[in-house]
Amino acid sequence: MSMPIIASGLDPTQPRPLRDFRYYELLVNAFVVILLISNLVAQKLVKLGPLTLSGAQLLFPITYIFGDVFTEVYGYAGSRRAIWIGFGASALMAVMGMVIVALPPHPDWHNQEAFAVVFGFVPRVVVSSLIAFWAGEFANSFVMSKMKLLTSGKYLWTRTVGSTVAGQAVDTVIVVVLLFAGREPARTIVSLILSGYIAKVVYEVLATPMTYAVVNFLKRGEGADVFDRGVSFTPFKADV
Repeated sequence: MSMPIIASGLDPTQPRPLRDFRYYELLVNAFVVILLISNLVAQKLVKLGPLTLSGAQLLFPITYIFGDVFTEVYGYAGSRRAIWIGFGASALMAVMGMVIVALPPHPDWHNQEAFAVVFGFVPRVVVSSLIAFWAGEFANSFVMSKMKLLTSGKYLWTRTVGSTVAGQAVDTVIVVVLLFAGREPARTIVSLILSGYIAKVVYEVLATPMTYAVVNFLKRGEGADVFDRGVSFTPFKADV
């Protein structure tokens, strides 16, 4: 895909300070909102034809689409910053939920049980989900960035699907094993991993046309098509 170079003297393939981009902060805000909502609605199970899904499974895969967009348009640094912001927001919400649920309710307030169902995060679930999210998102971003270099920026679909295959594998295996190891037989754990993983990858494949449209719009609007040549891929780095 060719992209016009903006008449600013800047090389659109080179990283720029994230604060210089028009849409980046808006996208990060949307990413965090979707991530937090997926955590809140995860408790409900829904029946869609033959499929039984949690509320989170309808929304959470969208965060991987965001991860693809961040890496493809803004580079690994843009994705890294968004992941850490999402991680911090999720951790804060979980901690505050546990604290508020634990506080004694007012005698005139009779919704403690319902409130606890929504906000009563179980520590094991919180820790498992945060570790899986962190590892899966960084795996997704790393593969996306490396594949962009290998394909010279062509064949976007190979990167969106390939990065999801890697990232969702890491995410799904970690969260299922941490949640159910010692509680469920190995056969059940393997079944949960395979069913969840396949559903997430199919979700990403079906969303490819939308990803293409968003990426093309942002590349034109931002005048950027960053290639991560010579950048640090450590997750532990501050980006501005």
